[in-house]
Amino acid sequence: MRILFAVFLLGVAYLLFWPVPVVPVAAEFPEDAGFTGDFAENTALDAAQLVRLPGEEVGPEDIAVMTDGTVYMTSLSGILYRVDGAEPVEVDRLGGRPLGLKAGPDGALYIADSFRGVMRWTGPGTLETVVADVNGAPVIYANQLDVAQDGTIYFSNSTDRFDPETMGGTKPTSVLTIWEQSDTGYVARRAPDGTTEKIADGFVYTNGVALSPDEDFLLIAETGRARVHKLWLTGSKAGQQEILMENLPGYPDNIEAQGDGTYWLAFASPRVPSEALMPYPFLRKVIWRLGPAVRPAPIHRGMVVQFDGEGTILRTLQDPQGRLGITTGGKIVGDQFYVMTLDSPWFGRMPVSDLP
Repeated sequence: MRILFAVFLLGVAYLLFWPVPVVPVAAEFPEDAGFTGDFAENTALDAAQLVRLPGEEVGPEDIAVMTDGTVYMTSLSGILYRVDGAEPVEVDRLGGRPLGLKAGPDGALYIADSFRGVMRWTGPGTLETVVADVNGAPVIYANQLDVAQDGTIYFSNSTDRFDPETMGGTKPTSVLTIWEQSDTGYVARRAPDGTTEKIADGFVYTNGVALSPDEDFLLIAETGRARVHKLWLTGSKAGQQEILMENLPGYPDNIEAQGDGTYWLAFASPRVPSEALMPYPFLRKVIWRLGPAVRPAPIHRGMVVQFDGEGTILRTLQDPQGRLGITTGGKIVGDQFYVMTLDSPWFGRMPVSDLP
């Protein structure tokens, strides 16, 4: 009996006091309306063909279209692919963990690498670091980026709390950051003269960023609070920030500017029931000690939406069965619509004519 009591006490002590990396912050979420209204459930993404990456590669997070029409994507292990036919073709091995991709006006491919910062690539063997720190502090979780016509780079850093290179990768780090609700995410820009500065901060897991066609505002996805912000860059509102869309039915990932004043936003997961525990930091810490089996995790239920600069939802495309996995981005390229994924061995592709 004494042994059982001692074991019981040890178990209680573990749950109450064992050190864990998460330091939860109390947060309140509005009630999730779910897949209703503009987000009503559909099966539009069932028409998407699943295109596998070569070999055992996974994780085609983003897609970039160069000025000459060349299409690139990467894998979790850092392989760069060209997509100009039925299958992706390996072009280079970049290493790291590339996330956001964007063509620059100089013809280079810019990469938000979650392990190394902002990178620039112009051909095999040319990879170079463009931004590794902001004001002397390392960029530990670059996520997505956009590049203005004058070469200014806007990029998100998801968190300053946890480094995905040492925390098991981007997915577990995102879960940890959102469960904690720490607001150390930010957006920065690198000017053509090489100076870099933060232009917005205080985000719970900053994710997608996209410039407007006139480059007068920047859209910012805040994954951990299920909302999208608009940051004005020019004009009378320059420097002002407003919430464009909030209480979304899922956690927003990449934002892709289509170039016509509309944008594609992917949801990495629908909202999870454990949001009900967000007001209770101590309980969330106890749950984290219980291990991966009971910790929150993304739900495989794909969704991408098209919206305009005023936040009006134009189209909603869903994958309720989750066959795509965790969806991270969407974009029309020519006569095809692409859906990118976080850690699946494939991406989705379907004719634009099949879009609702």
